[in-house]
Amino acid sequence: MGSHPAQALSLLLALCAPAAAQQPGWHYSPLPGEGDRATMGCDREATPETFTCLVVRCEDDFSTGVHIHASRPDVPGDWDMTLDRENATFRAEPSPYGGRFVERTDWLLDRIRQGTFIYLGRADDPGEGFAYIGLGGSLYAINAALAFCAPRIPVEPIPNGGV
Repeated sequence: MGSHPAQALSLLLALCAPAAAQQPGWHYSPLPGEGDRATMGCDREATPETFTCLVVRCEDDFSTGVHIHASRPDVPGDWDMTLDRENATFRAEPSPYGGRFVERTDWLLDRIRQGTFIYLGRADDPGEGFAYIGLGGSLYAINAALAFCAPRIPVEPIPNGGV
């Protein structure tokens, strides 16, 4: 019975460990403070160590940002994408997620919401290959994450009580 309590304790600790932050598919962003304001879609081969994810986030000014979150150190820069057989290149500027796309984000967001897949990879690193992100469930995940993004309008009293 000497090793059974130790085994039970290690099993209990393993079960209490947090879920992997980067996993394939679309889900709330697991990063601290981001759960109800961002959704993350990661490549189909994502692991906690190696991942490429797109993030749709409600920014502090209530605009919608599209970010790239990846395990590689050089996230800012140009990224080549194939979005449902349309090719495009987007520049990512530094952000807390790694990079934020700042041009044509409405077009990109529409493709993420309505599309079926995205292949993406660094434009200056063709040997790295492309990550495949399926877009099944992206519309629902984005709508859920952005539900509270609209600024709240205070209700003002009606000046004329007879109206």
